[in-house]
Amino acid sequence: MENLDTLVEQAIAQFAQADDANALEQAKARYLGKTGSLTGLLKTLGKLPPEERRTAGAQINRAKQAVEAALEARRDALRDARLAGQLAAEALDVTLPGRGSGTGGLHPVSRTLERVENLFGSIGFVVADGPEIETDWHNFTALNTPDNHPARSMHDTFYIEGRDDVLLRTHTSPVQIRAMLAHVERHGGAAAMPDLRVIAPGRVYRVDSDATHSPMFHQVEGLWVGENVSFADLKGVIADFLRNFFETDDLQVRFRPSFFPFTEPSAEIDVAFMSGALDGRWLEIAGCGMVHPEVLGCGGIDAETHTGFAFGMGLDRLTMLRYGVNDLRLFFDNDLRFLGQFR
Repeated sequence: MENLDTLVEQAIAQFAQADDANALEQAKARYLGKTGSLTGLLKTLGKLPPEERRTAGAQINRAKQAVEAALEARRDALRDARLAGQLAAEALDVTLPGRGSGTGGLHPVSRTLERVENLFGSIGFVVADGPEIETDWHNFTALNTPDNHPARSMHDTFYIEGRDDVLLRTHTSPVQIRAMLAHVERHGGAAAMPDLRVIAPGRVYRVDSDATHSPMFHQVEGLWVGENVSFADLKGVIADFLRNFFETDDLQVRFRPSFFPFTEPSAEIDVAFMSGALDGRWLEIAGCGMVHPEVLGCGGIDAETHTGFAFGMGLDRLTMLRYGVNDLRLFFDNDLRFLGQFR
């Protein structure tokens, strides 16, 4: 039988040379692994005569115990050395003044949302909310969207699996329908109700993703319904909001004819800043129009006695323009180097 004392000495020497846990485990495998030297000796006991088996087994077990003890001792030494190194690297000088705790701040989009709510609140608009998982009726049908409209396609809209009538809302316009229905019910009918003025900010979802689009983004939509609401009111509200939001009178606002199924007439809203990096460049910033009679009807309001206007704009787009950010994805990457600029 192999000289056990020599085997133990070799194992102890190799364990001592191992300078990390991985090397130590490799050395262990040479002696105590499935194909290790001591394991192999134990497997040969069955071939020995009965009178030799007891003595040889005791010797092998003593050698195995010595190797295991050396292995555990080396493990402890490596663990102690690693801990000592960590403590030295992370040494704390308690005589130094404290660093203090970091301060957080609102996300830039949250800042914009807060600003928008305050500005519209100052002229009588209240905030309305609604579910992000919407019915097809509230999201499309009640907003006069045809059955064959591209927005209803799964290429543009996230539908709930197994359902074709439930989806992640593509805009906050469904809140307008819910707000009209609730307003009419609250006041016992459209004839007796006061003007309805709401904004509906929130998250919306569309199948789109690039530097200026995200599958999840933020919108704010506004609605004013009353007996004598006109397009002139819409122009005044929007122009006043934009000048206050950007804190400048040095901008131009134009309303460009467009089409939306839920408004008639409809317009795109463009702004041009007369100074700065965007000097003279027209930028599309929102869509708007007079609420379509079919939409008013779905909201429980008689289009013969009431009119209204609606608008929708991207909170993320407003934030990009206000802070000079050129990539929408920065708002969602959660990079503290970026977000820390808005404290």
